[in-house]
Formats: sequence, structure tokens, C-alpha cells
Amino acid sequence: MARTPKSSAGEPPQKVVCNICGRMVTREELGVDLGCRHPGAPNICRICAHAILDTLATCQDPECMMHIQEIADRRESAQLPEEESAPSQASGAPLSWETLKTPREIYDYLSQYCYGQDQAKKTLSVAVFNHYKRVLHERLLPGDKKPEGGAQEVELIKSNVLMVGPTGSGKTLLAQALARFLQVPFAISDATTLTEAGYVGEDVENILLRLVQAADYDLSKAEVGIVYVDEIDKIARKTQNVSITRDVSGEGVQQALLKILENTVANIPPKGGRKHPEQEYLHLNTKNILFICGGAFVGLDKIVERRGGTRQLGFLSEAQKESAAPGTPAPAPMGEVEPEDLVQFGLIPEFVGRLPIVTTLKELSQEDLLHILTEPKNSLVRQYQELMRLSGVELVFTQDALETVAAIAHTKGTGARGLRAIMEKRMLDVMFDLPGGPVKDGAFQARCVIDAAVIRGEHPALLQSLEKPARRRRRS
Repeated sequence: MARTPKSSAGEPPQKVVCNICGRMVTREELGVDLGCRHPGAPNICRICAHAILDTLATCQDPECMMHIQEIADRRESAQLPEEESAPSQASGAPLSWETLKTPREIYDYLSQYCYGQDQAKKTLSVAVFNHYKRVLHERLLPGDKKPEGGAQEVELIKSNVLMVGPTGSGKTLLAQALARFLQVPFAISDATTLTEAGYVGEDVENILLRLVQAADYDLSKAEVGIVYVDEIDKIARKTQNVSITRDVSGEGVQQALLKILENTVANIPPKGGRKHPEQEYLHLNTKNILFICGGAFVGLDKIVERRGGTRQLGFLSEAQKESAAPGTPAPAPMGEVEPEDLVQFGLIPEFVGRLPIVTTLKELSQEDLLHILTEPKNSLVRQYQELMRLSGVELVFTQDALETVAAIAHTKGTGARGLRAIMEKRMLDVMFDLPGGPVKDGAFQARCVIDAAVIRGEHPALLQSLEKPARRRRRS
């Protein structure tokens, strides 16, 4: 029988998920704990445990019986206190004022992985910091008394974030960097697979299931986590006209997300998939979960321009001719996005209202792409140099080669993702002829120099051997 942790009177029994059938059971109903609470020890309910024992009873394999005896011996020899439990995969320093990162610390960490986009990094840093200040503000330590007429009586409401920016501008990269830095559960989901309840596809509760899994099924930790929903623009209404058919992957998904974004107790299937009658659910309160949504919103800039009156029929005005002159930076309409623009794009007003913080990421210029190649911690040049180093080859990029890569990627209009496509195309031949061995005694076996001519495809990259030829012995 599994050890039952002591709980204070009046508290509901803690439930866990059976790793075989997925049922929610209390710790008293567990049948197997493998003798000790080591990381990864499975939770198996009594029903599944009896089914396993019935199967093993018919087994005559001596090796199988030996393993069963080893498990039984380990259960008898384990002397662990009752309160000890398996460490969670999402374990770390508990959320407190001491462990709370300041906006400047969050901003500096994001800057290590994402070049530019200062406004978006500041917005994310302040939003995350204020969110967890709000969570800590609502918590009262045991024995603390709520002050009368003090600041504790003020209820702070969370503010979800919407990131708008073209493809390859760094939206997903910022979310991934936040997930590595924060000491709270963080889940990244994709809105393109979501559909309305009852239709083929994933229900909206699956984005919360990924958060629960990131918290190792610890609901108390998951309830203060962060969820990033990517490609949120793909659930916009396809047309402004009223249709007799249901938009199950567009407006229907927005309506299903309304209560989850704000404050509700969501019923989540422990193993995902469809809900069905008599199924036990995980009950997750989304009040303290911060939602960050991101999308490219292709065509939104045209809506902003029409609202601002910067476009007109006929020829351009004199002011527009001056702004469109060569060498003059074009205006950035995405920085002036208003809620009415998002509604005209296809988001329903109720959904837009639950994302009060809107930050935009600017399109990367050629100079930005040049810095992205070399400056971030996981820059593309460093990745390829490390990849070649594992094969004993020293990889060198000339400055004109980097400038050529940035220029070609800028003309393609795919942002930072276009850099990798160009590099992969030009590095294919040289990686095909790589030697198999790693670096020997700290010395490279070969050297490869990539210049602008290689990037333009005028000639392939070549490997230059650095191994000294063996000296021939003189014949006497």
C-alpha cells in the first residue's frame, strides 16, 4: 500500500493520476509505489495493480519472478519518512519576493537570445513582473492578518498580453527564452489545431493540459503558470459576413477561450483527448494563469493604414512622396494598432477585451539581420561553428559573407527564419564532405572559409586540410 502523507484536518485528500488508466485517485487508493518515492516512480491504482498481479500470477518465467522478488525486498528495506514525496520535474525555488525577478533582469536575459525588439521585451518583462507581484499580493502567510482598510483590500486583476509582429520577428523566440528563465511552469501551445467542442481537432482545454504536464501534475504550481498561445491570428473570423454555417476553427474557438483567459475553473481530461461521460477531470483555476498570445496578423497593417487615412485613391500626396523617397524609413503602422483594428481583422470584441496589453514587433531590417547572425547567445554563426567543430573543422565567416546573407534574407521577407534557409543551402556541399572524427588534441583537422562568393553561389565552399604531411625518411 502506498504511504499516505499526513494532511491537516479539514483539507480535501490530494488526488493523483494513475499512470496506466488515467483515473484520478487519492493516495490511499494507490496500489503500488515501488517501495520508495524516487523520481519517475509510477502511480498505479488498485484496479490496475490487481490486473497486473493477475497477469504475473500466470507467468512462469524465472527471470520475471526474480524481478518481482527484488521489488518486494526493496519495499521492505526502504525506510523513508511518510512526508517525503517524489521531487517534481517543475521543482525549483518557490515563488516569493526574494526569488521574483525584476523587469530589468528579465529584459537582460531576453536580450541574450533576441536582438532588438526592445519595446516587446520591456512589455513582456513588466507584464510578467506585475503578474507575479499580484499573485504574491493575494497570498497571506500562515498567521498573518488581513489589514483593515489597507492595500490588501484592493483586488488586482491580471492583464494578458498580445504580441503582434511579422513572421520571423522573434515572437516564439521570446516565449521560449521566458520559459527557460522563469521558475514557474510555462507551456507553449499552437492555436491552429484548436476547434470548437464536439468537432474534430483539439479542445481549448488541451492548452491547459500542457501547463499541468509542465508542472508535473501539481495543480497548485500550474495555477500560477504562464501559457503562450502561438498563431492566435489563425482563429480569426474568415469573413465579416454572416454565415449559416458554424466557424468551428475560428470564432467558435475564440468563444471557447473567453472564460479560460479570464477566470474560470476548467475541467481538463488527465490524458487529453475528447471528454466523455463519467470521466474524471482535473479542475484547474485559471485566475492566476498569465496568457501571452502571439501572431503575425498578415494584412493588419493595411487595416491600420485605412483607419489612419494614410492611403487615398489616385496618386500619392506630396507628404507621402517624401516618406516614400529612397533612404527614408517607411512608417510603421503596426505600432499604432487599436482594438477596433483587431476586431476588423476578425477577432471578436470580447476576445480583444481580454488581451488589454498589445505590443508590436517591428519588421527586421538588414542591419538587424546582420546583428542576429553573430550577437545572440544562440546565434546562427555560433551554431554552425559548433556543428563543424564536432567534426574537427574550423569554420570562418568573412564580414562580406555575413552582409550578403543579411541582404538576401531581407529581400525574401521571411525575417530571421530566412537566414537559416540561406545558410543551409550554401553549407550543404561542405557538410557532405566533412570528416567523421572530432577535434584531436585541441587541433582542427581542416578549415573552411565562407566568403560572399560562396553565399552568392559563384563557387562552392572548400575544406582546407590542416594536418601536416608526414616526413619521408631519407634512405641511407
